[in-house]
Amino acid sequence: MSAPAVTSRKKSAAETHADREASADATSQPQPVPQGGGMPGFNGNRRVPPPVNETVKSYAPGSPERAALKAKLDEMAGERIEIPLVIGGERIRTGERAESVMPHDHKHVLADWHKASKEHVGRAIAAANAAHREWANWSWEDRAAVFLKAAELLATTWRSTVNAATMLGQSKTAFQAEIDSAAELIDFWRFNPYYAQELYDEQPLSDRSMWNQLDYRPLEGFVYAVTPFNFTSIAGNLPTAPALMGNTVIWKPASSAMLSAWYLMQLLEEAGLPAGVINFVPGDPGPISDTLLSHRDLAGVHFTGSTGVFNSMWKTIGASMANYRSYPRIVGETGGKDFIVAHASADVDALAVAVVRGGFEYQGQKCSAASRVYVPASLWPEVKERVVAMMKEIRMGDVRDFRNFVGAVIDRKAFGKISEYLDDAKQNAKIIQGGKADGAKGFFIEPTLVEAGSPDYRLMCEEIFGPVVTVSVFDDAKWAETLSVIDRTSPYALTGAVFSRDRKAIKQAGVALRNAAGNFYVNDKPTGAVVGQQPFGGARGSGTNDKAGSKLNLVRWVSARNVKETFSPPRDYRYSFMDEK
Repeated sequence: MSAPAVTSRKKSAAETHADREASADATSQPQPVPQGGGMPGFNGNRRVPPPVNETVKSYAPGSPERAALKAKLDEMAGERIEIPLVIGGERIRTGERAESVMPHDHKHVLADWHKASKEHVGRAIAAANAAHREWANWSWEDRAAVFLKAAELLATTWRSTVNAATMLGQSKTAFQAEIDSAAELIDFWRFNPYYAQELYDEQPLSDRSMWNQLDYRPLEGFVYAVTPFNFTSIAGNLPTAPALMGNTVIWKPASSAMLSAWYLMQLLEEAGLPAGVINFVPGDPGPISDTLLSHRDLAGVHFTGSTGVFNSMWKTIGASMANYRSYPRIVGETGGKDFIVAHASADVDALAVAVVRGGFEYQGQKCSAASRVYVPASLWPEVKERVVAMMKEIRMGDVRDFRNFVGAVIDRKAFGKISEYLDDAKQNAKIIQGGKADGAKGFFIEPTLVEAGSPDYRLMCEEIFGPVVTVSVFDDAKWAETLSVIDRTSPYALTGAVFSRDRKAIKQAGVALRNAAGNFYVNDKPTGAVVGQQPFGGARGSGTNDKAGSKLNLVRWVSARNVKETFSPPRDYRYSFMDEK
């Protein structure tokens, strides 16, 4: 439950939606709106505030942010809320409900959320199409203002609420929630308007006889945003990046991250997002996707999730091409089997910390988490000793206890899958540290270090999405050969890292692994991309590499129109060459 101030903001947003619905029905024509240049009665090219990365708060003992977050955690853990659909600004309770629980205490229910039927999906399409008529013609500055305000609300009055929802519902520690649901999402909402401004500023050449202009139109139709459980910031960015560019969106949040998604939806309403621009449609993915992916007005898909699901969606879209008004834009970030490779010259301390942080933070459930590590034989004894020493210090448990470094994995399905990999490692590899799984109270998987007998062992090749790091030890003399093995081992190409103090070795790795990772790190863990600093995305089986947190992503949500205005058009069809002499 939000604080009283938040409650009053939600009421104001609901009243605003009701006022809109009372003043105009869905079939009425929109009122004239400013075109391109901005607000009426204003001359000037507006510029968004220059974006600066949000400062990550420490939550150290005695800090005000720690006290506020602790209080919010107690408050929200003590309530059981109801989460409706939001379609065209209207709260809809379908009666078919599911539960949101704490992963680290799975008998503790945080919320009951309503599921959408095919009928509700149809209503969402109608609401998105109705809102598109006006939203697409707002000036970009007015659209940007909504998300800049959302960023400021999240940075201030909503910070503890969204962080607490992420901690309780997704089992993130205070630090992992802060860098995700606060800092990164604030950055998305501040940097994306700046990148949009840069894009709109890109105009073609003109001369004195003509004026050439590019109109960066929104796509025709709606965008389908499908968001994952593991990053609240992604849940906030995937629907809002297309919306910023003038599109309207149908958003299906992950069923295992419903609590934080619901608070984000309310935050956006408070920031002034008009009804129908983003429609909040939780539910079973099959009926929702079947309806949306085959609809003629599908303009695009913004997706983060598994490779299998993305491939299935792409196949459905391909089979439906004859039905669409336009070719849908397909943007997706999917799986990863992210690597760390160490040269014999590597700094052992830095490497060991990268393995522990990169592999085990947020229970290894980051798309970028280190999952396979290649260590030269000369360094392995020392690296193993230091990694194991740190792992023995790691505390696991309820994230409300700030002494814990890791929480639980997201749900029973993930717990079962990871447990099967641990069983395989016990039989076919060597578990160096960890290996225990306990699902009695929460879905707890102990951080685990495995030594593989060969680099083609399945735990070196398959995506696990849990706190399991597998090491392959190689002969120091086989550096170049090992780089080749890394490049061809996995179908994914999301993140990777090389550790070396030898510049020649770093250059060799950079060339050999150029296509093996969309985000490549030198002497750093392969996680922790920051908006504006490391645009994020991978290729191969890891997605379309459209780089969230950059202008490259925003380009996918516009369809450019060139406008040529001639000041002195010709008045004779003939050309000079046609003269006889």
